[in-house]
Amino acid sequence: MKADSKLLSAPYTVWMTIFIVLPMLLVGYFAFTDKTGSFTLENILSVGQYSNVFLRSIWLGAVATAVSLGLGYPFAYIIAKMNAKRQNVMVMLVMLPMWMNFLLRTYAWMTLLEDNGLINSALAAMGLPKVHMINTAGAVVLGMVYNYIPYMILPLYSVLTKIDASVIEAAQDLGANRRQVFLKVVVPLSMPGVISGVTMVFVPAVSTFIISKMLGGGGNLLIGDLIDMQFLGSAYNPNLGSAVSLVLMVIILICMGIMNQFDDGEANERGGMLL
Repeated sequence: MKADSKLLSAPYTVWMTIFIVLPMLLVGYFAFTDKTGSFTLENILSVGQYSNVFLRSIWLGAVATAVSLGLGYPFAYIIAKMNAKRQNVMVMLVMLPMWMNFLLRTYAWMTLLEDNGLINSALAAMGLPKVHMINTAGAVVLGMVYNYIPYMILPLYSVLTKIDASVIEAAQDLGANRRQVFLKVVVPLSMPGVISGVTMVFVPAVSTFIISKMLGGGGNLLIGDLIDMQFLGSAYNPNLGSAVSLVLMVIILICMGIMNQFDDGEANERGGMLL
């Protein structure tokens, strides 16, 4: 049986080795070598001069994640309370924007947010002053939320639909009102979905570069833009780009480790929380 399992996993092992392990080894090699191939720590030490870019990326990614959670949780809860037919329709509507190309979705927001875009044209037609929205941090967060909120809604919806109605009824029979049921039963039971959603939104948001480039302009440089510049820009420096990528991976792993700790704690304490 073990031999069969290993044989079945062989294609994925080969795929993972070629497209995950080898690229990561190359990133590590370039990060710790100079242009001549000699070992050096200069690239890693040089990452410190971009600390403001890292802080900005983490901050905007965290804001986008918080907004996505604030909007996505109530929406997922409402969907979970619907009947099965309506649930299928609403889930399809959530996934519908994902069927469109990522670049096209972002271009659409450029058309809306530009100084002479659709929103400002509508404001001018109503005699209202125009609002500068494009090339701002707010536009970047808006783009992140729009593109990544389905990754928040779907895990939450998946967990909320699996909550046993008898548990909620038991809490109500014990005298809990709607607020207490939601805070002491529904929220604790939905924490695995919250953890998954936060992770799935924060990781791509903190490393994005297309959204910040198209909606943020040059004044909102993020980690993804910095890496893109080192590999494809005029300041071609794959060694520094690899070092930045390596530091970014470490930061993401630390964040995921912290989130997993919260998830494990929640799983261990769930029975007590429901009491």
